[in-house]
Amino acid sequence: MTPSPEIRPPTDTELIERWKAGDTRAATQLVGRHSQALARFAASSGEREGIEELVQDTFVRAFASLDSFRGESSLRTWLFTIERRLMLDRRRAERRSRETVPDEESDHVSEYGALDSLIAEEAQERVRRSLEALSPTQRDVFTLRVQQGLSYKEIAEILGTTEGAARVHYHNAIQTVKEFLRDE
Repeated sequence: MTPSPEIRPPTDTELIERWKAGDTRAATQLVGRHSQALARFAASSGEREGIEELVQDTFVRAFASLDSFRGESSLRTWLFTIERRLMLDRRRAERRSRETVPDEESDHVSEYGALDSLIAEEAQERVRRSLEALSPTQRDVFTLRVQQGLSYKEIAEILGTTEGAARVHYHNAIQTVKEFLRDE
């Protein structure tokens, strides 16, 4: 009796080609494959609200510009890059709106922080605070490396920097987190 060959799931590249050929199920598979990683990245990058919408916007933008995806990096790396740009755009818009909104109306961020500290376990709270001590670039590098398991090369592509710079940011982030947790 000959063993049956293993059925391997299609690669991202194969799914992209199927989607371009009109197979909408391929897009559904791509979303299913990458949406949770995108949501985790957004949450760990400081997003608190509208994460699902952000993930959807990332896929909308990606599918609209899929012809420009050259495959020089992985699809997931490209999606992280798109999502990071959307988060930066969102933060710029929030900053502009805060400049025009009176202070008493912009207090929603601290209210969420209080709720978060009530429900978070002590260890998670300490790590969260240590991540807040990082610069935005260090936080992005740390998150992409630790939570997403990306290589320094992939991180450099997402952040538009060099691999060496990504390594330095990661090293500095680790040192800052260690010092913060030691001082707590």
